[in-house]
Amino acid sequence: MDEPAPIRVQVVLAGATAQSRADLHLPAGTSAWQAVEASGLLERRSDLDPSRLAVAVFGRLVDRGQPLEDGDRVEVLRPLPQDPKQRRRSLARDGRTMGKKAPPD
Repeated sequence: MDEPAPIRVQVVLAGATAQSRADLHLPAGTSAWQAVEASGLLERRSDLDPSRLAVAVFGRLVDRGQPLEDGDRVEVLRPLPQDPKQRRRSLARDGRTMGKKAPPD
């Protein structure tokens, strides 16, 4: 019986100022998290806790065990530093909005 052809996937980890990417050839049936581990991208980032990370395929949140298909783009999702809703409330209390500085007194 023939072994299934390997799949090509891309794993991406975006930081605040730069993006890291790994193009991989993996066995068919590889899960999204297995691809992240195989990429080696997390080994370079000791500031990230793997248990707090999520994964997406082409921007759609998926389970870590989601089997990948040829050509998939796996994105490692970091937790947000602050809840966006809470951030907007805090800015509103200061008389500011997202992307704008406080008005002069």
